[in-house]
Amino acid sequence: MFRIGLGQDSHRFLINSDKPLILGGVLVENMPGLAGNSDGDVIIHALCNALEQAIGGDSLSVYSDKMCQEGIRDSREYLKVAKRHIEEAGYLINNIGISIEAQKPKILPIAQDIRSSLAKILKIKKEQIGINATSGEGLTTFGCGEGIQVWAVASLIKKV
Repeated sequence: MFRIGLGQDSHRFLINSDKPLILGGVLVENMPGLAGNSDGDVIIHALCNALEQAIGGDSLSVYSDKMCQEGIRDSREYLKVAKRHIEEAGYLINNIGISIEAQKPKILPIAQDIRSSLAKILKIKKEQIGINATSGEGLTTFGCGEGIQVWAVASLIKKV
């Protein structure tokens, strides 16, 4: 038996802030950070939502808001919670797809680092993670460079 979940998240870039940009657990140099109570890691947030949806779980915010209030703002910790939830439900990650809409930064130069980061947290192979991106060509807020939007899909398989 298998399950599929779809997750989405988006954040606006901060203006005049020294908050760093973190994507998929990777620090992106020379870029402004994203708005949000946590580190604003839009990739991990979308992925958590996909994993939770795949098992019929709640939105990431159910636990991340409380964790953030407790001072845990590193989204990699939220992803560990989502991973624990799918394991407790009796599933394993089959594969993950991540689609990013952003005028900036360019994703291709950092995609392998993001794959490595996510694979390490989730304890899966990098080859189980697909990442693609579009600039949005000025058609949306994200395509105009005001923020980043991410869609994630996760397929899970039942443990045997």
